[in-house]
Amino acid sequence: MNGDRYMRVAGATMGALALVATTAFATPDINSAVLKLSHFNDCPTSTITAVNNYPALISVEDHDVLGACFGWANLHAWSFSTDGTTAAEFANNSAFSFSATMTIDNLGSDPTDGTEAGLRIAPWWSPYSDGRVNARLPDGEIACFGGRLPFYTFTGQHGILLTENNPITIEMIYSPNGLSNASPGTVVYNVTYNSNSYTSGPLAFDQGNPAEDPPYGLWGILNQARVGGFMQGPNGSGPDNHLKVTWTNIQFVNDKPTSTENTTWGKVKSLYR
Repeated sequence: MNGDRYMRVAGATMGALALVATTAFATPDINSAVLKLSHFNDCPTSTITAVNNYPALISVEDHDVLGACFGWANLHAWSFSTDGTTAAEFANNSAFSFSATMTIDNLGSDPTDGTEAGLRIAPWWSPYSDGRVNARLPDGEIACFGGRLPFYTFTGQHGILLTENNPITIEMIYSPNGLSNASPGTVVYNVTYNSNSYTSGPLAFDQGNPAEDPPYGLWGILNQARVGGFMQGPNGSGPDNHLKVTWTNIQFVNDKPTSTENTTWGKVKSLYR
């Protein structure tokens, strides 16, 4: 796998080991997920019910019986984690894929109430709301946009429209490649819906802001990205907004595992001379 690699000595006390290893900067070792509820909180009277049984199931239900939304929307997110407490931060040169099967239900009295939900690779400046593979009700549009992500529309390219209570499987695959103009990072969006599979193919990232490198990098997702899913709603105007999003069969694959290379202790000592 191409990309910048940061090497460190996997240390030991002098004379205690005959061999040591040099270790490549690794994609986070994901073992859990954490919830970020009410990141947008424009319907503060709503009742929120959330379940986190990662990786089998995550669900968020938002019920505002009064319709007392003074702003735009509520937004809830979940993120992959290495400790079950904090959202993992992904480096620009991480390599990974992840997927989930998602269902959106409108349980309220108004079938026109809007909901947006999906998966995300969100940038450092907007870690919970941007960088979306976004499925939307009631019109059914499925599109990819925001943050650092290249734009793509499954509705425009393939003519597919999401319907309520109909599962959709979404996958995102990030490859850093050379993180350069000649070899930018790429992302692939894959969707399986109504037993048919669709793909964007590899889409290249553009250049990030050179003034922000360092510390964030260029030509990819940028350092300190967060990865997971989101639900935005209720953002309708009906009197009984009641929406639920469920993600099942959540999978995360580390495509850039830590690599090791044996070397002698004498070679390690030479690095400090």
